[in-house]
Amino acid sequence: MPRTPTLDAQTLRQAAGEAVAALKALGNPERLLLLCQMSQGETSVADLEARLDIHQPTLSQQLGVLRREGLVATRREGRNVLYSVADPRLLALLHTLYMQYCPKEDA
Repeated sequence: MPRTPTLDAQTLRQAAGEAVAALKALGNPERLLLLCQMSQGETSVADLEARLDIHQPTLSQQLGVLRREGLVATRREGRNVLYSVADPRLLALLHTLYMQYCPKEDA
C-alpha cells in the first residue's frame, strides 16, 4: 500500500479547520436539509421553503450561516436568488451521507 505523504502541522490545522466548519454546518438538521436539496442543483429560496417546509425566519437564518461559511453560492435571476453548493468536497460528503443514511428505494 502506498504511503501517504506527511503534511506539516500548519497544513493539517488548516484542513482540520475547514473540515470542522463543514461538519458544523451539517450538524444542524435544517442546514443539512438545505444542503441536501441544493446538492440536487441550483434552487430558489421559494423552492427550498416549499420542498422542505422550513419557514422564515429560520430559512433566512440558516441560509445566512451557509453563506458566511462559504458553503453555498448565490446567483440572482430577476427577483429570485438561486442557491447551490459551492464546494465540490461538500458535495462528495453529502453524497456519502446520502448513501449511508437515506432510505433506499425497493428494487
